[in-house]
Amino acid sequence: QVQLVESGGGLVQAGGSLRLSCEASGRAASGRTFSSYPMDWFRQAPGKEREFVAHISFGGGSTSYADSVKGRFIISRDNAKNTVYLQMNSLKAEDTAVYYCAAKARPGGAIPSNYDYWGQGTQVTVSS
Repeated sequence: QVQLVESGGGLVQAGGSLRLSCEASGRAASGRTFSSYPMDWFRQAPGKEREFVAHISFGGGSTSYADSVKGRFIISRDNAKNTVYLQMNSLKAEDTAVYYCAAKARPGGAIPSNYDYWGQGTQVTVSS
């Protein structure tokens, strides 16, 4: 079983920055390890559906972002540390949400059935 634990959330003023971390531990029953999983970040604001934020390939060479965060957020990973990061800059009030990392097990869109593991989430609150 792979466990994902997010950290780094908190309260920040608009225009500020935060860096989220998602550390993985354990191994899937199939033997698959963190370094073989593409990883995504999602977020869910109160009263809204969970939405995709950013994606990184298993090797880190390919990334993609939601339009709402493009140019402000950067996703990266360190497979030696079993950790994926989300650097969030120029934060806005509308970035307030619980942020989740997820291990993408199957190709295709950012739909829940394509993910094997989710973290518990970390709260990010941006004050305006």
